[in-house]
Amino acid sequence: MMTKLLKALALTALLTVSFSSFAITKPERPYGLVIHGGAGTILKKNMTPETEKAYREKLDEALEAGYTVLEKGGTSVEAVKAAIVIMEDSPLFNAGKGAVFTHEGVNELDASIMYSDDLSAGAVAGVSHIKNPILLADKVRTDSVHVMMAREGAEAFAKELGFELVDTKYFFTQSRWDQLQKVLKHTPEKPELSEDEAKNSKFGTVGAVALDRDGNIAAATSTGGMTNKRYGRIGDTPIIGAGTYADKNCGVSATGHGEYFIRAAVTHDICARVKYKRQGIQQSADEVIHEKLVDMGGDGGVIGLDAGANIMASFNTEGMYHGWKTSNGQSAVKIYKGE
Repeated sequence: MMTKLLKALALTALLTVSFSSFAITKPERPYGLVIHGGAGTILKKNMTPETEKAYREKLDEALEAGYTVLEKGGTSVEAVKAAIVIMEDSPLFNAGKGAVFTHEGVNELDASIMYSDDLSAGAVAGVSHIKNPILLADKVRTDSVHVMMAREGAEAFAKELGFELVDTKYFFTQSRWDQLQKVLKHTPEKPELSEDEAKNSKFGTVGAVALDRDGNIAAATSTGGMTNKRYGRIGDTPIIGAGTYADKNCGVSATGHGEYFIRAAVTHDICARVKYKRQGIQQSADEVIHEKLVDMGGDGGVIGLDAGANIMASFNTEGMYHGWKTSNGQSAVKIYKGE
């Protein structure tokens, strides 16, 4: 009798331990990061091996910076900022250091960020002395009651927070200056720019979307705007729902001809399709980029991911600098259509 009792107690203890172990062992949430460095007429025949290598290496560096944050348990917000700062500090991309020039020969930068956990968002527009606009945009999100600040007001806010304002000379790059001079020489009545050159003078942006271990999504975008822009023009990048959007289902960052992305509310529309039509993020993006946007006459692209770390990239141009890395083992850096 005692032997049976002891066996029963031992079995109960074993089952209790096994059940406890099972109860506390939860599958790890997937996490990941996707980035872009602008879309346009990017053709391999026009790219030197050295230039292509430089772009791929910088995209890799940005991916590693952001993914490392996620791998160590950091938030999606910190991950997208880490990735974008790398690209803002590079002259290769039209953001931060590599920003294009306006008609007046100055650099005006825009950026925005959104966080799915509380739908908080921050944006800055037309700043000219902020080395990393994405960092200031996040401070607007966390340290103010506003969503968007512009120009001198945004820079006054930055100064109050202790941001170092850089001299405008920091943003000068010869290639961007030459690009402006080439555009200024031509008029619609006497065009000498090719169709591709004209298109590529209109847009360029960097962006990142991340999903962290807690299931929160952040999307962020930063740009130098449009070459030869006038009258204080602002594009889609700092506009929540146009250039950047994130909710619990989906996060998207856009790059393209901003006027069309604003009118089509591109990033919000994609996430709305994921939520209300209950369809995949890739299908949702393709419907907007290849159908809705094309019908309007707009070009560009988007990157994003959903709550399951499913990666999306969609563009109706010849190329888009982009890449991704996820905890599911997916990793890539791509530039050209069909790659």
